[in-house]
Amino acid sequence: MRRRDFIALAGGATTWSLAARAQRQPVPVIGFLDATELDYRIAAFRQGLKETGYIQDYNVLIDYRGAGGQFERLPAMAADLVRRKVTVLAVGGGASVAVVAKAATTTIPIVFMIGADPVASGLVSSINRPGGNLTGVSSLLVPLWAKQIELLHEAVPNAGVIGFLDNSTTNAATTGDGKDVQAAADALGLKLVVVKAATNSEFEGAFATLVQNRAGALLVSSNAVFRDQSRHLVALAAAHSIPAMYSYRDTVAAGGLMSYGNGLAENYRLAGNYAGRILKGEKPGDLPVQLATKFELTINLKTAKALGMAFPLTLLGRADEVIE
Repeated sequence: MRRRDFIALAGGATTWSLAARAQRQPVPVIGFLDATELDYRIAAFRQGLKETGYIQDYNVLIDYRGAGGQFERLPAMAADLVRRKVTVLAVGGGASVAVVAKAATTTIPIVFMIGADPVASGLVSSINRPGGNLTGVSSLLVPLWAKQIELLHEAVPNAGVIGFLDNSTTNAATTGDGKDVQAAADALGLKLVVVKAATNSEFEGAFATLVQNRAGALLVSSNAVFRDQSRHLVALAAAHSIPAMYSYRDTVAAGGLMSYGNGLAENYRLAGNYAGRILKGEKPGDLPVQLATKFELTINLKTAKALGMAFPLTLLGRADEVIE
């Protein structure tokens, strides 16, 4: 072999060795923790990652954990992801889940997707400068309760008693303990009946209490456990002929009467984008919490007909989507 050929071969081997070594670099792992079962939101999260150049199973891995609405499983799941030393921890399913994740680690970056105020929930120092190891996306659904009650009252004007279904296991600090809902009901001169539940058996008892108190309509909290059990709640509302307002379009598509809130898919896409930016070296404490800016009213006319009610034309005209 000529010396020139040998040098060229050696140079090529060195280049190949460097490329091979680069390919063997550790692939970052995102731990994905959610209070509910994992669904279309995962695709939205992956889309956000892709926008920053990360593709699942190519240059990033995602370790999924869904609690299926069993909140008591979350601390152990979070602790396990921390032990596995994931690069970023993505958290969905409500502020209470983010609180669990925050308690599990002070070093791993956390990107949350919640509906509550992240400052009031104790997750970040401020919206613009979160500080620490957390940032994410918030729909601020708690302040929306006033608007939801207003819309529900417009749809069912004869209902003088409004029920509010909240999660019996959720920390009051992350929900306001129904104070915002009470203030909204008081402003409209409505009596508010608060019922709490987290399991199927408790749901039955909650609806029985609503019937006993002659609740003419119901507002369901945006808590993740109710999203995960939406079909059961829709069935109970129908069985007791109670018009109900939800926070998510999915519940209305499943037979619920109406919803007003932010689309979850967009929140998860934004969170995926943040996770990718953190993988590239940005610090979560420097990334402002992103706030949802678009809220949609969805109405199910088929459900309204089954309840024997008719929506005011003015309300139908303001709806972003009418399911017939």
